[in-house]
Amino acid sequence: MSRTVMIVVSDNQETIENAKKYWEQHDVTVQAYSSSQWREGLDNAFFRQQLTAGVPALISGNSPVTTDNTGHSNLIQFPTPSATSSNVQKMEEMEAHAIENAIVQYKGNLTEAAKALGIGRATLYRKVKQYHIDPSAARKKKTVVAA
Repeated sequence: MSRTVMIVVSDNQETIENAKKYWEQHDVTVQAYSSSQWREGLDNAFFRQQLTAGVPALISGNSPVTTDNTGHSNLIQFPTPSATSSNVQKMEEMEAHAIENAIVQYKGNLTEAAKALGIGRATLYRKVKQYHIDPSAARKKKTVVAA
């Protein structure tokens, strides 16, 4: 048997306590967050994953799902990976590309590439391994100098 979960986002502690008292009598689990906790949580991928597990949509406002005469409702679709633009690069892709460019620019010299990137040499070595970048390939490349 599934149990209904109600998420309350409010900075008013009295509102939260009233919601908990009322809905617990109706077999509803109430999860309460302050507005700052909610914002921080939405920035956390694990929080979003747990929040949306089995939840098709979120509802805004103080009432159940409603639809007005024009067909607008207070139902908000939660953002999913499919909703994001496909032309946006992931941070890992951008970071790997920047590291590759720096290594090529400094002809495979990882110490100089790390300085140019503003990171420590050990960090660069770890990221080279993480992204499977071969610095020896940069040493072998012939650099073309514009005349």
